[in-house]
Amino acid sequence: MKVFVDQDACIGCGVCENLCPDVFKVNDEGKAETLVAETDLPCAQDAADSCPTQAISVEE
Repeated sequence: MKVFVDQDACIGCGVCENLCPDVFKVNDEGKAETLVAETDLPCAQDAADSCPTQAISVEE
């Protein structure tokens, strides 16, 4: 799966980092970013589903 974070939509709540720390982190600007471009970890989809602003997209 390819994972993306829309920096404009992200509010930096950290849910993605808490659910899937191997894929997401909150950067120094307070926005989530991906640590890897692609992953097979199911937690990436969980993070996308849990994002309150729907800033994360996952493509198969």
